[in-house]
Amino acid sequence: MTVALPMFPLNSVLYPGVSVPLHVFEDRYRALVHHLLRIEDPAERVFGTVAIREGYEVGDHGAQSLYRVGVRLQLTEVEAHPDGSFDIVALGRDRIRLDGLMTNGEFPVGEVSDRPAPTVDVPEDVLTRARATFTAYRAAVTDLRGDPYSGLLPKDAEYLSWTLAAVAPLPLAERQTLLEADDAGERIALVTDYLRSELEAINVIPSLPATEVARTRWSPN
Repeated sequence: MTVALPMFPLNSVLYPGVSVPLHVFEDRYRALVHHLLRIEDPAERVFGTVAIREGYEVGDHGAQSLYRVGVRLQLTEVEAHPDGSFDIVALGRDRIRLDGLMTNGEFPVGEVSDRPAPTVDVPEDVLTRARATFTAYRAAVTDLRGDPYSGLLPKDAEYLSWTLAAVAPLPLAERQTLLEADDAGERIALVTDYLRSELEAINVIPSLPATEVARTRWSPN
């Protein structure tokens, strides 16, 4: 079943369980924030996001330039500025699939359906390998530029998969692949391989990763 959901396409891929700060300055997205703030229940102040494919602008190409799998976000913090812009923080709640996009209103509205992931038991050795790989990668990056991360990795396999996906320094297409992975086990295996490749590159050529290190905050809420 599809439902209507305000949409805020971005030039990045977001994940459930991850908090993201956004600066809102375009008229259509200011209107979206005003719409959300008129909703009395803060838990219902939700909107969706999908990534804009590289090389496109959503206003010019509409839904054809967007990835179909994205995330439902909940507005958690808002700071209004005198020029009418906002700084907001939103928390990823769950995955969605974009089935259609209407852009003729004050702000984009998507026809979306839920994209739940099955709960799976991830083998302990897979989790241990993922944690060890991230720890080694973090140490290598810290030697180059100081530790860019904060906090501890989640114990839960599902949240661990989203956290590692969020902090892995990957191009947009690979980040989208992680979002679309069927379950936590597949996602953890993929992101572990990505991190091992980055670590090998750092060890061979001691320089920063090709993609800027992610600074996304994660939250287990």
